[in-house]
Amino acid sequence: MEKPTEDKRKAGGFAFGVPAPSAFGAGPSASAKPAFNVFGSTTESSSLVAEASSTEKKDNNHAFAFPGVQSNVVSQWRDMEWTEEKKTSLRKTISSYVPRTADVNQAQVLLLGPVGSGKSSFISSVQSVFNGRVSNRAMVGSSSTSFTKKLQSFNIHGQNGEDPTGLILCDMMGLGGGEMTGPTLHDILSIIKGHVPEGHKFSPDQPVRSETAGYVKRPTLQNKIHCVAFVVDASKVLTYPKSLSATFQQLREHISDLGVHQVALLTHVDHICSETDKDASQVYKSRIIKDMMGKAAALLGMSTSYIMPVKNYSSQLDLDLNTDVLLLSAVDHILEYTDLHFQDNTSHHAGPKID
Repeated sequence: MEKPTEDKRKAGGFAFGVPAPSAFGAGPSASAKPAFNVFGSTTESSSLVAEASSTEKKDNNHAFAFPGVQSNVVSQWRDMEWTEEKKTSLRKTISSYVPRTADVNQAQVLLLGPVGSGKSSFISSVQSVFNGRVSNRAMVGSSSTSFTKKLQSFNIHGQNGEDPTGLILCDMMGLGGGEMTGPTLHDILSIIKGHVPEGHKFSPDQPVRSETAGYVKRPTLQNKIHCVAFVVDASKVLTYPKSLSATFQQLREHISDLGVHQVALLTHVDHICSETDKDASQVYKSRIIKDMMGKAAALLGMSTSYIMPVKNYSSQLDLDLNTDVLLLSAVDHILEYTDLHFQDNTSHHAGPKID
């Protein structure tokens, strides 16, 4: 299985033009240029991905159309079963998931993406599948600025409110909030390393430090993030600023250096394909979505094999079997790469093998 590239870089300041705090190790070359213009700065951090907010100021209507394009292909380009049995199997697999290490009770997955990409909606949609009804436990906004202001963790409970599964989905402020608040590269890496407390509110002029209230000085494996899921909006892939790709690449390089695997969710696929909007089982027959998967892969700098298309619940009041299967398949995909982290961690501490 292909793993994200983990090229090591020379010591120096972060590529966003932010000096690397000594407590968190070295970043890339100090000569690297910022991937984005930022809203102000401090001596240690600056607001991340300001330009990404420019596309958020547009109306929330579909970003583009595909007149005259035949959306269906002859056969599915990914195999998927759209049955009640498949849904039950996926739900059982996720409900019974246990991290492959005695040091961790629940795996923590961080959702990371631009404002409005659908991070909170994905969490609410997954929770809806397990609750048996559409609900919005993760607060979802629709403005051009990030509705989520702080680090929040959501337990995914089993069917009908049973005990929490072995998975926690972590939500945080979107990249490029269009205001003087937002996560910095330093803050994002601090979250992944396990230093940032639950409920921490992000601010560019108050980066995470050892003096931050609730700061975890000696994080355990349980405190850390075990997988990162990048989230991008299918209806905005073509209108995201070019600099966003460089930002994603820099984030991925730093995250890979921490030994954390990354996947991606392509949300709002129903906004670019009318057939999928009507029936989620058409997602892997859509030529439009297949093409957009390739463009999202180029944006993120990763293979399409890491990316899962997703249709979140938004205006619907009732659950739909095919939408449920698509959402649960995405969670199962995330857990696959989360397990790789625990396998790598276990082998790292297990010592040399004896033939």
